[in-house]
Amino acid sequence: MTKKYKTDRVNWTNVWNLKNLLFISAGAGLAVLAMKGFMIPNRFLDGGITGISILLHEIFHFNISILVIVLNLGFIYLGYRKIGKTFAVQTTIAVLLLAAGLLFIDIDPITKDKLLIAIFGGILIGTGVGLVIRGGGVIDGAEVIAVFTRRKTGFSNSEIIMLINCIIFAVAALQFGIETAMYYIITYFTATRATNYVVDGIEEYTAMNIVSARQEEIKDFLVNELGKGITVYKGERGYLPGSFDIKTDCEIIVTIVTRLEIKQIQDSLMNIDPKAFVYVQSIKEASGGILKAKSHAH
Repeated sequence: MTKKYKTDRVNWTNVWNLKNLLFISAGAGLAVLAMKGFMIPNRFLDGGITGISILLHEIFHFNISILVIVLNLGFIYLGYRKIGKTFAVQTTIAVLLLAAGLLFIDIDPITKDKLLIAIFGGILIGTGVGLVIRGGGVIDGAEVIAVFTRRKTGFSNSEIIMLINCIIFAVAALQFGIETAMYYIITYFTATRATNYVVDGIEEYTAMNIVSARQEEIKDFLVNELGKGITVYKGERGYLPGSFDIKTDCEIIVTIVTRLEIKQIQDSLMNIDPKAFVYVQSIKEASGGILKAKSHAH
């Protein structure tokens, strides 16, 4: 009988982990600052559930704290069923903190300038969303529905979220005018970039692929000097215009580096072999193996 490994218990160690709680609390706090200090007083929207909450608040004058909780309930349950109980608990904590902050914290509007609202409101709420994700939850159910819907439709997460937000912005354009809706798009774009930066950070991993005639020196440099793990693929090089039939066996050296290391390693590789062919690829996630350089005593 094949065992099925499911997240069927809440990992309370992760839930009450101080680092995770700090991420979630700080993220919810920044989202409150963005919404109360920039967006709500100026009738500005972000995407997702927060955008829908502000939109319904402006049109029907519903209590925004109640909207945030009610609109996220279904997505918390969906996350509980499809992602895990721990995720659902951490998301519930984040949503309750956001709702409580919106209810009990009063912040005077920080600015009336639309461009400043779009940029700084987006940065703050995007950073808040990113911190909550790093803490193990979300404060916007759109992320959960994207994961679930992707399995049914074949569309990617970003495509589904973009569709949801296009509907929100279209309604906002009809309600508040096209110019205002255009500012909403700036807010959403800024928030998305901030979220990606917080989640991936300067430690975002990149695959560096190297083809060189001086492959042994490069392998020695990466492993013994930088302390990197490498993978070597067997390949062929050549196939150039005018000499298509000329080819030679080669090794393709692959190592995983962070964004901060790319320039340093490229410069060193050029010193070893100025003719080396190097290309980099962004990767979403990496685990296991040797991902960070070892410390060396000098």
